Amino acid sequence: MKAGDTYEIKATVTDEMTAQSAGSGTLRVFGTPFLVGMMESAGVEYMARELPEGKSTVGTMVMAEHTSPTPVGMEVTVRVTVTNISENGKMVDFDMEAFDEVGPVGRGRHQRAIVTADRFVEKCAGKLAQAGKPSDY
Repeated sequence: MKAGDTYEIKATVTDEMTAQSAGSGTLRVFGTPFLVGMMESAGVEYMARELPEGKSTVGTMVMAEHTSPTPVGMEVTVRVTVTNISENGKMVDFDMEAFDEVGPVGRGRHQRAIVTADRFVEKCAGKLAQAGKPSDY
C-alpha cells in the first residue's frame, strides 16, 4: 500500500439499489446509501489484497457527496485513491470518485483502520456482555 494507489469497482444499478428501495428517498434512482456503500467497499477490497492473515479493516470515517442521479440499468464506477497512510501504518485515507456512463455522480473521503480481527470481535462480544445480551461471536 502506498499513497497514489488506485482501485476501482463497478456495479449496474438495479431496483434493489434505488433510493426508493433503501427508504432514503421516493425516487427510482441510485440511492445514496448504495453509493456510500460502494465507496466503502472499494476501500475494503483494495486493502484486503494487502493484509496479512488475521487482520481486517474497519471504516472510521466517510464523507460523501452525491452530485448527480443515476437511473436503473446504468453502470456506476467507484475509484478510490490512497491519499495518506499513518506513520504506524494502521490508518489509510482515501479520496473517492464515482461516475456513471455519462459523467461524475459523487465524490468523498474515507478512512479505514487496520485491526486484529480476533481482538476486534472480542471487543464486540465484551460490549454485549456489558449490556447483558447474549453473544453469537
